[in-house]
Amino acid sequence: MVKPMGEPSDNRRRLPSVERLLAHGELQSAVEAHGRQAVVDAVRSTLAAAREGVARGDDVPPTAALIADALERAATAVRGTLFPVINATGVIVHTNLGRAPLSHAAREAMDHAGQGYVNLEYDLDAGSRGSRYVHAEALLRDLTGAEAALVVNNNAGAVFLVLSALARGREVVISRGQLVEIGGGFRIPDVLRQSGARLVEVGTTNRTHPRDFKEAIGPETALLLRVHSSNFKQIGFTAEVSLEELVSLGHGAGVLVVDDLGSGTLIDTSRYGLAPEPMVQQSVAAGADLVTFSGDKLLGGPQAGLIVGRADLVRELRQHPLTRAARTSRPWPRSRRRCCTTCAARPSARSRSGAWCPRLTRCWPSAQPTWPRSCAAATSATVVPSEGRSAAARCPGDVAGHLGALAVPAPDDVAARLREGSPAVVARIADGRLLLDLRTVQPDEDEVLLRAVQHALDKLQA
Repeated sequence: MVKPMGEPSDNRRRLPSVERLLAHGELQSAVEAHGRQAVVDAVRSTLAAAREGVARGDDVPPTAALIADALERAATAVRGTLFPVINATGVIVHTNLGRAPLSHAAREAMDHAGQGYVNLEYDLDAGSRGSRYVHAEALLRDLTGAEAALVVNNNAGAVFLVLSALARGREVVISRGQLVEIGGGFRIPDVLRQSGARLVEVGTTNRTHPRDFKEAIGPETALLLRVHSSNFKQIGFTAEVSLEELVSLGHGAGVLVVDDLGSGTLIDTSRYGLAPEPMVQQSVAAGADLVTFSGDKLLGGPQAGLIVGRADLVRELRQHPLTRAARTSRPWPRSRRRCCTTCAARPSARSRSGAWCPRLTRCWPSAQPTWPRSCAAATSATVVPSEGRSAAARCPGDVAGHLGALAVPAPDDVAARLREGSPAVVARIADGRLLLDLRTVQPDEDEVLLRAVQHALDKLQA
């Protein structure tokens, strides 16, 4: 019952005090679980919201409702801001969803190393200080064929370190068609400028030839830089200089050649239905002096920037002051197969989608009578060709595969309710249909996803 606006002040006095509400057993248990301050703050927020409601003329909430609200607020406050998400978008390396999931082996290695002390910078044989760089270097040398390797915090840091250490105050020659901006506002010209190197652009946006680089090389040239265009693709009347040609030009003039591969991969991605990506081993074999790439994304490891190449140059990078600011140490599973997990496409996605469609369709028959007659024919699930991408901010191109298209009324509302669930589900909407792409849903998440869809549809009906 709505109270007249003249009575709210009396009703507000009927609300319990903070201490009185805290005295209840449920909230005392919450204090033990979450700490007193978190629960006190939650109780104060609950009472403040109740006062506002009473001021609008609402009834005074019962004590049980106030306690329940305070418990929910306290639980929300202490659980943080990161939540598990089921990625049903079809974007395999989804930058906004944490990029690539860590493999079981990587998680196991991190958990094992994080349980206590480790020999991070301690040589157990010598009984003295060691180097943190040795842990990943041997593996990276084995995987790439490079002489040496260095691990830093991310690939942007790797590129910045290379330019700062080897090209500060000198010229870096790059094709205009490779002056790209990728996710997070990472612009190649800005990185060059901040590193202290001088940018020399050659060629045109769509066509660059070997002669353009040859004419640009001079006494102030420190290195030739090739940058993988990542999520940017040029088609049509185009021409670019191959890495082999760039190496021939650079080494013939006594100039270094650096290849920034962006995501980087150690396996042939086309074998897994992804767009072809340049492999690190190919760049090393082509003669690039240094190659930079990401340790996460397509490799499926923890976030890191990897630099491989000539031993003397890597040694110089290690001694640079910036290395201490950018350095990191990551546990890597000692297996070539286990290091490259992101590209392992799920070949069962189509069959899973086909099996899912009748199960998904059965989720909403009871809800149909509450929906408009015009929507009755829309409550079905079908399998359509996948339009998912291999990455949100990396390699362009579609992913081979199939997905379940849920043709439901109010797809925006259903998508919103899926995001509100626990775990949250992030889907796609295209052509008026809600799309759940099983390409990026872990096999052990199938039943959880089905329950999430049922719950979302039940909430829509309610």
